[in-house]
Amino acid sequence: MSQTDNIDDSSAPLIEHLTELRSRLIHSVVAFLIGMIICFTVATPIFNFLTAPLCQVLSERGQDCDLIFISPQEGFFVAIKVSLLGGLILSFPYIGLQMWRFVAPGLYNSEKGAFLPFLIASPFMFLLGSSFAFYVVTPLAYDFFLGFQQFGAEGEAVAEGAAAPLSVVFQGSAQEYLNLTIKFIVAFGMCFQLPVLLTLMGKAGLVSAEGLGAVRKYAVVAILVLAALVTPPDVITQVILFVVVYGLYEISIFLVRRVETKREAKLRAEGYYDDEDDEHFDDPLMAEFDEDDKADK
Repeated sequence: MSQTDNIDDSSAPLIEHLTELRSRLIHSVVAFLIGMIICFTVATPIFNFLTAPLCQVLSERGQDCDLIFISPQEGFFVAIKVSLLGGLILSFPYIGLQMWRFVAPGLYNSEKGAFLPFLIASPFMFLLGSSFAFYVVTPLAYDFFLGFQQFGAEGEAVAEGAAAPLSVVFQGSAQEYLNLTIKFIVAFGMCFQLPVLLTLMGKAGLVSAEGLGAVRKYAVVAILVLAALVTPPDVITQVILFVVVYGLYEISIFLVRRVETKREAKLRAEGYYDDEDDEHFDDPLMAEFDEDDKADK
């Protein structure tokens, strides 16, 4: 067989994988578009739901919850943004299923059992983070922002030559409010993926609990920078995000340590762990361990 024939034979599986990937991507895009169209038809109720934190704060201050459009096309773009967010949330389970069906055939049985829980945990943690942002962080942030309103003294006589009391009250743009709220939801939803990501990396041997603990001080600085970038310039929301993300980092260290403990126990039970050297394994033993994984397929 010629060298050209070898190249052609080896390229066939790659073409098949690319064809399957294209099919999965098309299915995912179609699912997203369907979810977006569904949410576009009910964009107004969804937007009204998203305004609940603002309306709650305004109600406590005795103000009406009225948002305005400052440009003719703003209402349309608000509906589009609501549809994008809703379409992504609705279609995410199906998109995750397509991802799983694409990668699952290339995994061993042991790897499937390890990867599937993380695939399930990821949307759950995103929903948990988004809910925390919407029901806890967002009302606190808007309460802080709206505290800078200035109300003029109504009904009071103004001395001759004196300036009338200045009244500056909130009349928010619907699009600006939606942009800020979505920023909160997405930022906290992504930050809550930290335990899932680090635990999965620990499962793959890319990070260790000892290594994560050693860079803890750098992680603190990175989290502070993240809090300053993804939250508005108020101390309350920045402190909340820092505390939450740092807590998730410590939880990640605990989870990675559990993964390492289970891996060590399995290796000890199968006779592959060297008691004289707890930190290193001989390559032939690890190769044999990989062969056992292949046999599980």
